[in-house]
Amino acid sequence: MSTPDFTSTEAKASYGIGLQMGQQVKGAFEGVSIDAVVSGIQDAFAGQNPQIPADDINAAFMEIQERLQAQQAEMAKKYAAEGETFLAENAKRDEVTVLESGLQYEVITEGSGEKPTADSTVRTHYAGTLVDGQEFDSSYKRGEPAEFPVGGVIKGWTEALQMMPVGSKWKLYVPYQLAYGEQGAGGAIGPFQALIFEIELLDIVS
Repeated sequence: MSTPDFTSTEAKASYGIGLQMGQQVKGAFEGVSIDAVVSGIQDAFAGQNPQIPADDINAAFMEIQERLQAQQAEMAKKYAAEGETFLAENAKRDEVTVLESGLQYEVITEGSGEKPTADSTVRTHYAGTLVDGQEFDSSYKRGEPAEFPVGGVIKGWTEALQMMPVGSKWKLYVPYQLAYGEQGAGGAIGPFQALIFEIELLDIVS
């Protein structure tokens, strides 16, 4: 296949459409065939009748969807079991406090300032990891503290922040029920995943 001429605006936009489609299709399911995808696009552009009956296509979509759901269910069980095991072992450590909600925390530095309320907006530095140590977010690496309402974050944060005096640095061990629940948050955070955060409460903004 020859390389298209990308000098025109239309060609660049067309390439962008194809690039976006490719990125979406690539991660759609394991075993996706680029040749079959291109064949379907070509038939649609040419106005040709589909090479595969609609019933067969719909049946294939349903089967793929069932496979993906089964895979997601297995991963959810795995994440839930890993989180439960980690939290159960972590709770045995003397320096860890376990709250009635299931939230666990460890005081690294105890501040002496005011404590925020659920209606406060706070400024923090933080780093978040999975229980296997994989980091998924860090304000430290971005080089800029984050501001947010105490009542507008995950439940584990909302509960802990109201207990933290300004100047404190705590390590939180958050069960999935107090994090992103059964849905996860996309990207590195899957469903049913327990999370670990180091939070440094810098200030109460309002």
